[in-house]
Amino acid sequence: MLQQTTVVTVGPYFKAFLERWPTVADLAAADLDAVLHAWAGLGYYARARNLHKCARVVTDVHGGVFPDTVEGLRALPGIGPYTAAAIAAIAFDRPATVVDGNVERVMARLFAVEENLPAAKPRLHVLAEGLTPQSRPGDYAQAVMDLGATVCTPRSPKCLMCPWQADCCAQALGIAETLPRRAPKAERPLRRGLVFWTARSDGAVLLRRRPERGLLGGMMEVPSSDWAAREPADIACAPVSADWRELPGQVSHGFTHFQLELNVLAARVRKNAKAEGVWIMPETFGDHALPTLTKKVVRHAMAHV
Repeated sequence: MLQQTTVVTVGPYFKAFLERWPTVADLAAADLDAVLHAWAGLGYYARARNLHKCARVVTDVHGGVFPDTVEGLRALPGIGPYTAAAIAAIAFDRPATVVDGNVERVMARLFAVEENLPAAKPRLHVLAEGLTPQSRPGDYAQAVMDLGATVCTPRSPKCLMCPWQADCCAQALGIAETLPRRAPKAERPLRRGLVFWTARSDGAVLLRRRPERGLLGGMMEVPSSDWAAREPADIACAPVSADWRELPGQVSHGFTHFQLELNVLAARVRKNAKAEGVWIMPETFGDHALPTLTKKVVRHAMAHV
């Protein structure tokens, strides 16, 4: 949950998640829809799907016991180098090198690495690896992460409080606050699409599940066209043939790599209308795993139909 999401946001989700599924076996036995619903609002839903897959692999393949090596942990769904190293060091006392954003910042300043991120990442990892002790590696990993989070902060680092002040090359050069340096961010491209708010005569609205793989995989959405850099598609991609009308305004949403603008079209169809998806009454939307984007579309449509 803490990958790409702040502690303040994660806290309530984490507590509720563990209350609902306190063991890996409980999570493995859970329905994926329930897991995605509990995750709704945290974003990056591939993490939830991988967490569920991971629980099943640990339960079915490893007898409910996590591997205790970096290599074994990396073989599990959704566990990359950082997470594997963190689990190995903190949970199993393995001398693994844990490098998150805080550790990268500490290393960049300690050794005065002026190369821009992300190009500097391999060098920073090598430097961190050289300091990783054989004894109490988990305590060391947490100490360096906390040092970056509370003392060696991105802005106004508290150098006078730092236990590594005497050895910090960047502090000696007076450039600590300028490190690590980052390459300028590229402007996020704009993509556009159409969303089709399809309501039956009984009030039910058409939703469908997105493909398991890809952005918002496995989540429920109001049917839409592809999201493309060109102008929005036409109504040929609508889920049913109907008298569509465009609602005022747009729905905007930011993803990590692009900005999305959606025009919403609405239509009312017969109760026996056939379409791919499920018909759901709006008052029960809360029972389904709706990502933030879909919630925005729902609010926009219901405000204008």
